[in-house]
Amino acid sequence: MKQSIQLRLGQNLTMTPQLQQAIRLLQLSSLELSSEIQEALDSNPMLEIAEGEEGADSSQEEHGKDKEKPSAKDDIAAADTDKAMQQADIPDDLPVDTAWDDIYEPSYQSSGPASSEFSQRDFDINSDDEEGLHDHLMWQMRMSPFSDTDMTVATSIIDAIGEDGYLESSTEELLESLQDELPELELDEVEAVLRQVQNFDPPGVATRDLGECMLMQLRQFSPETAWREQAMQMVSEHLELLAAHDYPQLMRRMKLNEEDMQQVITLIRSLNPRPGSHLSSQRTEYIVPDVYVRKHKGVWRVELNPDVAPKLRINDLYAGMIRRADNSQDNNFLKDNLQEARWLLKSLQSRNETLLKVATCIVEHQRGFLEHGEEAMKPLVLHDVAEAVEMHESTISRVTTRKYMHTPRGIFELKYFFSSHVSTASGGECSSTAIRALIKKLIAAEEPKKPLSDNKIASLLEQQGINVARRTVAKYREAMSIPPSNERKRLM
Repeated sequence: MKQSIQLRLGQNLTMTPQLQQAIRLLQLSSLELSSEIQEALDSNPMLEIAEGEEGADSSQEEHGKDKEKPSAKDDIAAADTDKAMQQADIPDDLPVDTAWDDIYEPSYQSSGPASSEFSQRDFDINSDDEEGLHDHLMWQMRMSPFSDTDMTVATSIIDAIGEDGYLESSTEELLESLQDELPELELDEVEAVLRQVQNFDPPGVATRDLGECMLMQLRQFSPETAWREQAMQMVSEHLELLAAHDYPQLMRRMKLNEEDMQQVITLIRSLNPRPGSHLSSQRTEYIVPDVYVRKHKGVWRVELNPDVAPKLRINDLYAGMIRRADNSQDNNFLKDNLQEARWLLKSLQSRNETLLKVATCIVEHQRGFLEHGEEAMKPLVLHDVAEAVEMHESTISRVTTRKYMHTPRGIFELKYFFSSHVSTASGGECSSTAIRALIKKLIAAEEPKKPLSDNKIASLLEQQGINVARRTVAKYREAMSIPPSNERKRLM
């Protein structure tokens, strides 16, 4: 193919660094925003936290009650500050709305020693030094009268225990893994050490399946515990029938009446099927709401959380050092930092205004939810809010991701208030969230002996004017982690 030179005319959209910064700040969560602000405070001398005026007033009183007139030097510094502040031509309305696809990753990773130190200090506050399951078992092992060989076997067993407390390797596999270190070790020795580890706290730990887990917990009950023997027999011999809720067959095989069967099942339900769950080493994540919603004199009000990010301002002292005619390296450094600080303040202001505008629109649309609960939730999509606030859907998606709203009914992510619609018999629309709430309400009010099937729930919803297919009911029920009707059957 012959090479040639061609001239083409076209238009191309290029995002300025300021617009990129505004988009990035818009999609940050509250914790990530705090980290970003702290990094800016550490790296930019022009920024400082805006404190109250009380400190300034008190300092003036200490130096004297009479105010001195500003000197000529102060006038020059003030004039230089005004010129420096006007140097950067920044528009009043920062263009944070964009029709382009998301170009950033969901999570923001900052770089630099200052940001890493802050992230380590800020995010580690939320995690207490809680003892995990592995550490808890190792502490008990060291307190037990084990020999050196048994200690090695017990350590291997504890390492093979998962977060739920179950042993994830067989004794044969454990023996094989210890052959190089303990060539004379036999299988019965591994079994003996395993039985001792199974007596550790929490009850039921280091077991291989659910039946063995519940049986170990029942064995640790006092022999005088009512229905203990019957519960052990049911777990060891009829666990499959119990899982299938085949109560008539269970009563025939164990020769128990309905009332006694209920007592045995109640004792079994008091057991913990995941003994290691309460000692999990997973970090607890706390949610900081970005906006508060309160009802004042019959009107719902939306307010930004003032504790999410500190108020920033330009440092007057350093800004006053800027000399426009001076082209020294230090002066250029101050000028660059002043412009970056102003852009950051503008971006933060734009972020707060956009977040408040979108949250207010959501509250106005979902007022029924705030008044009456999930059953009054209305269908809402990103396009509806984008049209109401005159922004693009991508901007609404950014501002509602990992942002939380504190309401009298709890803390919800802004994404929670968006849901698809289902047509009603009267020609209207019903939110999928409201349908889930109705399904949960119907299941909560059903008879334990005769739970409602998905087809019956669809019929009951149709009587209320909501046309939902049986498979749709099954999809919503599974999304709420509600078992099917045959697994919800109870004796009482």
